[in-house]
Amino acid sequence: MLPVNFSEQILPGTFEYTLQYLIENEIDLTVFDQWYNNDEGGSPAYDPAVLLKIIFLAYSRGITSSRKIERLCRENIVFMALSSDSQPHFTTIAHFISRMDEVIKPLFTQLLMTCHEAKLIGQEMFAIDGCKLPSNASKEWSGTHKELEKKHQKIDRAVRRMMAKHRKEDDSKQENSSTQREKEQHQIKTLRKASKKIKQFCKTNTERTGVKGKPVKSNITDNESAKMKTSHGVLQGYNGVAAVDSKNQVVIAAEAFGQGPENNLLKPLVEQTQENLGTKYTDQAKLTVDAGFHSRDNLKYCKGENIDAYIADGNFRKRDPRFKEYVRFKPKEKLKKHYSPEDFDFDAENNTCHCPANKKMWKSGARIIGGFHYINFQGYLRDCRACPLQNKCMRKPPKESGRQVSMRQEEIKSKSPDLIVQMKEKIDSSGGRHIYSQRLGIVEPVFGNINTNKRLNRFSLRGKTKVNAQWLMYCMVHNIEKLQEYGQLAGVRS
Repeated sequence: MLPVNFSEQILPGTFEYTLQYLIENEIDLTVFDQWYNNDEGGSPAYDPAVLLKIIFLAYSRGITSSRKIERLCRENIVFMALSSDSQPHFTTIAHFISRMDEVIKPLFTQLLMTCHEAKLIGQEMFAIDGCKLPSNASKEWSGTHKELEKKHQKIDRAVRRMMAKHRKEDDSKQENSSTQREKEQHQIKTLRKASKKIKQFCKTNTERTGVKGKPVKSNITDNESAKMKTSHGVLQGYNGVAAVDSKNQVVIAAEAFGQGPENNLLKPLVEQTQENLGTKYTDQAKLTVDAGFHSRDNLKYCKGENIDAYIADGNFRKRDPRFKEYVRFKPKEKLKKHYSPEDFDFDAENNTCHCPANKKMWKSGARIIGGFHYINFQGYLRDCRACPLQNKCMRKPPKESGRQVSMRQEEIKSKSPDLIVQMKEKIDSSGGRHIYSQRLGIVEPVFGNINTNKRLNRFSLRGKTKVNAQWLMYCMVHNIEKLQEYGQLAGVRS
């Protein structure tokens, strides 16, 4: 029954010691003042510094459950020390976390400035990448409005069949076990509830559209999350994107997005980086990004912002001689089912073309693709309909037009070379390969630390703003660890 001195439980050099020092001395918590104006009639509020400490410490140990955090504040001596043995209720912790989206950005920026003052951020290189994680929603409740309409109609049909079966049994006085009847009645109730939920969602929510304006799958539970393809299959979740500095792997910008494709996410992360560290940083530091962010718009944006970017395209590894023996990057031999453009007789001088059946084709137009000039040819409908080689040439019998083929004529030479071609030449050079090869060692260990060490294998909140706040809090935990390991703050090392 000896008395416990809580201050002696927080040992110098540990994560909790660094966390305690930062929140008490470096982080301005006045952003929370508007939450706790309850002097006139409310009960005393918990100090936001206390709640921040125990939440960040719990996240550092892979714990996101508010009930588990409450239990730790009663049983774990370190949590008791950081919370001054206040033992907040789990509803208080949950409510505090759910509102963090209102204040998380200034907190993240303040911690980033502390990292900058501790000289943990260089100006040589930064990398941007995304980490797809499941959300607190099931992908079974996903679909376009048309698909959801079909789903609830299918559910209604199943209910009608079961009701018809019960009426038939009642009319014919057939014997049926009471247990089975109860199960079916419960199933009917569940199905009706699901159908009502789908109908209400389609009635009150507009159709989600993608980048190109086409309808994409909505989700009834969390409509701001999205279905995403990953190496482990398809998941319903969010894409946590982060910009990481190369010197000490400090996260300098981060945001969670409810979409899988990343080709339009480069600009927001660069803008956040410039907002956090200034344009001087992006003017000096090199940027490395993987093929998921490759697009002509991103190349134009980086050139306009004077950013020395190295953005790989989808065929980067295939062109790299170091990977020529890898089975993954070897060209796959495909069974040739139909004639390809190489089987057509093209006369580049006279701009004429004959099909494999030696029938003359007519010129139907021209276009430019990837810096090359193509001429489009089309077979005469009467020739294609009567052609004995039709099965080898066309997938379906011709109805309104004959076989179409595009023949490459010549490369377009312009005063300003194509940006995609320029990037290919830049990243395929020996210097470009060396710079781009550092990307993996910059950003991937950050995701490994957050996913594996901190055990963030799914987001526990719903809605983009709340999920984004949770993603930023985990990035802050990562940066606090960097200050713990490499920072020279007064009092952190003693």
